[in-house]
Amino acid sequence: MPDSMLAGRLNVRTKQFEVKEVPRPVPGPGEVLVEVRAAGICLSDVHLVDGTLNPLFLQGEEVTLGHEVAGVVVEHGEGVTGWEGRRVTLQAGEELGGWIHTRGVDYDGGWAHYAVSTVSTLVPIPDAMPFEQACIVPDAVSTPWASIVTTAGVRAGEPVGVWGIGGLGAHAVQLLRLAGAAPIVAVDPVESARERALAFGADLAVDPSEDVAARVRELTGGAGLAYAFDFAGVAPVREQAVRCLERGGALVLVGLTDQPLTIRNGTQFSYFGERLLGHYGSEPHHVEQLVGLVRHGRLDLSRSISGTLPLEEAARGIEMLERKEGNPIRLVLQPHG
Repeated sequence: MPDSMLAGRLNVRTKQFEVKEVPRPVPGPGEVLVEVRAAGICLSDVHLVDGTLNPLFLQGEEVTLGHEVAGVVVEHGEGVTGWEGRRVTLQAGEELGGWIHTRGVDYDGGWAHYAVSTVSTLVPIPDAMPFEQACIVPDAVSTPWASIVTTAGVRAGEPVGVWGIGGLGAHAVQLLRLAGAAPIVAVDPVESARERALAFGADLAVDPSEDVAARVRELTGGAGLAYAFDFAGVAPVREQAVRCLERGGALVLVGLTDQPLTIRNGTQFSYFGERLLGHYGSEPHHVEQLVGLVRHGRLDLSRSISGTLPLEEAARGIEMLERKEGNPIRLVLQPHG
C-alpha cells in the first residue's frame, strides 16, 4: 500500500481548493482505513469552498472534503477486528465531546484514495448495492428521511409539499411516497426538476410563479398541507409554503440559510395554530434504516446518480454543481476509478 495518496484539500482560510498528494492516513485505536470507492459532491461542499459555510471544530487550516463516503475496509487500527474486506458506507459525522463533528468539514473526509473512520461510524452495505449509491445515503437521502419520519412524523394519507427538487428534495419526494403521504405536491422553477418530481412520485408539480396555494387547495379539497418541506432555504419559498398549510400544519425547514426567519402574517399563523420545525442532518439509525430499505427492495437509488468523475476532477464537479449543469441530483467522485 502506498505511503501517499491524492486528496481534495480545502484551505478554509484562503478558500483555495486543490487535489494534491498527501501522506496516506494511518488508523489509530478503534479506527479502520477505508479504500474510498465513491464520494458524493454535496451543496455544502460548494458552500465550504465559497465561504458561506465554515467548520466549527477543525484543527488547523486544511481539511479533506467529502462527507458522503463508501468503500472497502483495508486495514484495522489497534483493538479492531472483523472489518477487513467489508463493503461499507460511513456516517457523515459523529458525536465528540457532546458536539456533532462532521466528516469532511471538522475532520478529514472521503475525497481521497483512503479515509480513516472510527468503527462506530461504519455501516455495512449489501454486496449488490453500488458504491455510488451507497455513498449518498448519509446526507442526500438520510437528511430528508429524518426530516420526514422524525422531525415531521408524516403519517400515511397526510398531504405534503416539497419546495426545491434538487439533491435532497428529489429524495424527499421519493421517500414521502414510500411513507404513504398523499397527495404530494412538488414546487420548483426548473421544468426538468418538476418532471423529475413527477417521475419520483409527486402527484402535482408546480412552478412557484403560479398560484401554488390555489392549486394546493384544489388538490386537497380546500384543506391545505399537513407539512410543507423547504429544501431551498430562501424567504419567498417559506412565505409561499406557509400560505399552503392546513390548520395546525407545519413548515419544516431543511434548507439551510443564515438569513432571518420571518412570518408575514403572524396573527393568521397563530390563529390557525401553525408551526415551524427546524431540521438538520440525521441520526445513525436513519442511515441504517435506509440501507435496510435498499437491501429489501423497498428503495431504488439508481436514478440518483447524475454523473461520476475521477477524483482529479473534483474542482470541476464543484463547478458543475454550483452552476446546476444538467440539474444534477448527485455527482459522485470515484477515487479508484
